[in-house]
Amino acid sequence: MLSTIWKSVCRVLCVCATTSVVLSLSISAQTAAPVPTVAAAPSTLGLGTAWYPEQWPEARWATDIDLMQKAHIRWVRVGEFAWSRMEPSEGHYDFDWLEKAINEAGAHGIYTVLGTPTAAPPAWLTQKYPETLRTNEDGRKAEHGNRQQFNWDNPKYRELARDIASRMAQRFGHNPYVIGWQIDNEYAAVSFDAQTKADFQQWLKTDYSTLDNLNARWTTAYWSQSYSNWNQIPIETVGGNGNPGLLLSWKRFVSDTWRSYQKNQLDAIRQSADPHQFITTNLMGWFDGFDHYTITQDLDLAAWDDYVGMGHLDAVRNGATDDLTRGFKRKNFWIMETQPGHVNWHMVNNDLDKGEVRAMAWHNIGHGADAIGYWQWRSALNGQEEYHGSLLGADGTPLPLYTEVQQLGHEMEKAAPALAGTAPKSQIAILHTYPSFWAINWQRHNKYYDPVAELLSYYGPLRAIAQSVDIVQPTAPLDQYKLVVAPGLNVLSDAAAKNLIAYVQQGGHLVLGQRTGMKNSDNGLQPERQPGPLAELLGGRVEAYYALEHPVPVDGTWGPNTSQMWAERLQITKPGAEVLARYGKSNGWLDGEPAAITRKVGKGRITYIGAWMDDAGMAKAAEWMTTISHVTPAFGPVPKGVEVNARYGKDHTVFILVNLSGEAQTIALPRRMRDVLHGDETISVELTNYGVAVLSEPHK
Repeated sequence: MLSTIWKSVCRVLCVCATTSVVLSLSISAQTAAPVPTVAAAPSTLGLGTAWYPEQWPEARWATDIDLMQKAHIRWVRVGEFAWSRMEPSEGHYDFDWLEKAINEAGAHGIYTVLGTPTAAPPAWLTQKYPETLRTNEDGRKAEHGNRQQFNWDNPKYRELARDIASRMAQRFGHNPYVIGWQIDNEYAAVSFDAQTKADFQQWLKTDYSTLDNLNARWTTAYWSQSYSNWNQIPIETVGGNGNPGLLLSWKRFVSDTWRSYQKNQLDAIRQSADPHQFITTNLMGWFDGFDHYTITQDLDLAAWDDYVGMGHLDAVRNGATDDLTRGFKRKNFWIMETQPGHVNWHMVNNDLDKGEVRAMAWHNIGHGADAIGYWQWRSALNGQEEYHGSLLGADGTPLPLYTEVQQLGHEMEKAAPALAGTAPKSQIAILHTYPSFWAINWQRHNKYYDPVAELLSYYGPLRAIAQSVDIVQPTAPLDQYKLVVAPGLNVLSDAAAKNLIAYVQQGGHLVLGQRTGMKNSDNGLQPERQPGPLAELLGGRVEAYYALEHPVPVDGTWGPNTSQMWAERLQITKPGAEVLARYGKSNGWLDGEPAAITRKVGKGRITYIGAWMDDAGMAKAAEWMTTISHVTPAFGPVPKGVEVNARYGKDHTVFILVNLSGEAQTIALPRRMRDVLHGDETISVELTNYGVAVLSEPHK
């Protein structure tokens, strides 16, 4: 958590607000300038922004830093696109300007997250080493003039990337103002060149050992796909129409390759940097180009870039993305970038409403964010993102949003002591894997079947009741949860199945959603009917599945509703299982057949829901799930549209309330609490639209 990081910084510096120390830097390529007086360590909750001093004259920096101070900004991310400034020609390095910017900001209490610049290689590099350019899926080489034109698998590019990261770490690894590192920026584009193909084939050889094993597990006898030599195996990704086993293996290879690409720089940084400097990268929410659990396992904390794009804050989807990111490391996270008003890359780049930016930040903090960073500080005078929102205009003066962010920064400083050392804690977990998302998206069977939407159909009503939900892998420890829900856990590994069976046997309630347990770890169909290895425990199975042209009626425990786009006909196979809901008249195959079943197993319970129910049905089902599992809300009832978030510390709990209802609301508190932002004790709060309350109560 961020609070731990700040405390570590304090221990390293051994300073307080009234004490100053001059520290020397570890130097390699060139002589470093002296470090000025060390400022007070920042607060435990940090407001930040992306700052690009390389784009502006040094004479401007003091003005920027002054405006940052007035906005209560306590950290900046710097350097992630500045390779051509750091190394203007091969082997010639210039870090003096960067050190001056870091030290000048630090002397004013603004700390730095230093980005390695490898997302934007300089022109000299790609010209001299054209093999470092990635190859697009259509066979064309990427060209200079944008970003992410590099090949993440290329040995020469990795050598050059490690060199710049290593030299940066040698120069700044003990700078007291550098609190952390961001490796690269928004991993995304991969290469389809001949060497990458050969590396993929070698990866397969390591993973499967023999071609006979691969052929059997991929069922390559189908369509005469059998391979007699490793070099016959293609990279087949266009349209997701390749062999399902090959497609999943390629994604796993991509994930492992991004991990090794990242570790190449991470190891170089850790070799020279102070261990209290954290290392992360900025992920992109539901982007599924790689497995984020694989990527984050070597990092100190997870971070993501939170952009609404077109429209306005969707608290369910955005909150689930926060919780997803928190689940990667199962601890608090950073918002490395977020939207200052509007973006420039959507169909309609509308601004967020007045007050919405502040409300969105507190929404993130409630879900476990320990830092909020705005992209970007000031509009660049040229470049592909000229129209993107910022806090200052191109003329260097504040935009109207600046005052809202200034208010947020002031509030974050006020709330920092109460939020220090706190984190969300949930009674419910929703299970998620990237292989399951990939597998469904490659073979949706109904073009409207979106696995993210499926997960959110459970997440939204469950969180409305419990006011906190974790999103984790099915192999994660589950003992703390009263209820575990697995919507669309399509690819079910043996390890995951064993973990889920043990959870039920130990007294937990496991709810399986539609399409769960269809596939094995090779993206092949399970030899048992759904839910595969969980069918014995369930005492039932899926007899058949149907992509729906029209909604089908469902009735039972959760009242009348409809199944949208998908329906699974269930069958009870063991005593003790009971039907919760049945389909009404539809295609004949579903008429009167079970749509949901449940079975008690000792002190535990397992439930299968085969219908993608409408909102009314899901709300009733969520109410049943939480009641039967003895899940209690974190705070208590609040008006619709008011989000409640709880963060728990050793001796107190902080509740963050955000009003997204569109109108003013009066909230009666379940007990007397301290209003952190106003400093008084209260039994109710008045919230305007987009209003926020931060409330604290001690543990009894």
